[in-house]
Amino acid sequence: MQTLTSRWYFAASVLLTSALMAEVAVSGDHVAPAFDPTERLPAGSATYQGKLSKKALMHPAPNISFEDRMDFNLGNSLFEKLWVSSPSSTTASDGLGPLYNARSCARCHARVGRGHAPDPTVQNDSRTSMLMRLSIPAQTPQQKRLLAGFQAGVIDEPMYGSQLQDLSVQGLPAEGQWHVTYTPHEVVYPDGRKVVLRKPSYRVDQLAYGDLHPDVMLSPRVAQPMIGLGLLAAIETDDILTYEDELDRNHDGISGRANRVWNQTQGQIEIGRFGWKAGHPTLLQQNNSAFLADIGISTTTYPYGQGECTHRQEGCLALPNGNSEHLDSVEASAEMARLVTFYVGNLAVPAARNVSSPAYKAGREAFYTVGCQSCHRPSYLTSTNAPKPQAQQRIWPYTDLLLHDMGEGLADNRPEFLANGREWRTAPLWGVGLTELVNGHNQLLHDGRARSVEEAILWHGGEAEAVKQHFMQLPKTQRENLIRFVESL
Repeated sequence: MQTLTSRWYFAASVLLTSALMAEVAVSGDHVAPAFDPTERLPAGSATYQGKLSKKALMHPAPNISFEDRMDFNLGNSLFEKLWVSSPSSTTASDGLGPLYNARSCARCHARVGRGHAPDPTVQNDSRTSMLMRLSIPAQTPQQKRLLAGFQAGVIDEPMYGSQLQDLSVQGLPAEGQWHVTYTPHEVVYPDGRKVVLRKPSYRVDQLAYGDLHPDVMLSPRVAQPMIGLGLLAAIETDDILTYEDELDRNHDGISGRANRVWNQTQGQIEIGRFGWKAGHPTLLQQNNSAFLADIGISTTTYPYGQGECTHRQEGCLALPNGNSEHLDSVEASAEMARLVTFYVGNLAVPAARNVSSPAYKAGREAFYTVGCQSCHRPSYLTSTNAPKPQAQQRIWPYTDLLLHDMGEGLADNRPEFLANGREWRTAPLWGVGLTELVNGHNQLLHDGRARSVEEAILWHGGEAEAVKQHFMQLPKTQRENLIRFVESL
């Protein structure tokens, strides 16, 4: 099988864009490799090839065993479980909060798909699938040592913790509310076509426990789709690191690097793979972190029965929790966490669509010509040491899992481990074209500001600036074909 084994080269030229009125280096003129028949099956034998519906992302990988289907179904039930506050007669379901953002995993990840930003023009539009991360710069020598030793990726806001919980159990005030407003940002193609993007700004109010720290850093995050996560975990670490080029030694304008993060279970530094800034090394840790921060549920990884209550929130700390001896002295036992991880790790990736159409073929060629594959690395062969359903699969996620500077326009200005305030992990593209079918919207990027693939491309900057400019220089038909290709993945 043919794989992408070399970087695209840098062809320097100067152009004046009507959108930015600035000179930029444009890279392109790359030749797409011959179509590999395995591209139609982006998850190998874990690809779902059935009928598409709103539940298109919820199917088990077809290569898991009949016996494992039971674990998948149990994990699904735990993923959808509605947790209740303590104390409760339902001792396997209590422990919610006391502060939280959702009562279940499925409330954030509806149909295991993509979250959305609330529409400020719609009264009480749901915020459940989007949250607001909080942190501050290190204030003390101890905090600086934690960051330097990778034992912490951020320093939590001292009163409100790692994120703003906008819901709470009865009798306790929620921490506060966040709001988004948008201002128009016009982009003009060289051919004169105009696209109006929306630039978000955020504010936090109704704070129940006092003012935020004056140096607080905010980072809005929408829930990411859950498909293919077990396959991303199955990629060899060395295969990911092969594409690191932090100093841009090949002069292609792309300087991706892996995040280095703390593995809570192993007590060591590893590369990050999961989260918008690749802040977690394993799927289990990513899930257990969400249990704690999003729902307020303790696990053996994070055994804090009071969830995200900080030491300054005395009323929150005084409330009962659901830590139970028969559940490993936490609220979601190790077995429960394992089942949830098995479930999300074995969700099937739907087959690529329209692969025989002229638009797909032309769009695929344009994708490579522009240089998108420099960060959206198309293909991997997963490890022989991975669990059997994920092992030795030719997969097509279109991500290098590395951090890239995406420019000031997308910056949240909030570091996380090695990721600085302008860097984001390359988002996988598989399944992106099913967002509207599954979740009823087309929002993309970390904060949902983009309302289409085209808008997401036009927000690219930093290392991706030259690629974006080359996309803008394409004739309209080629741009549309490139978008159709991405939507077919």
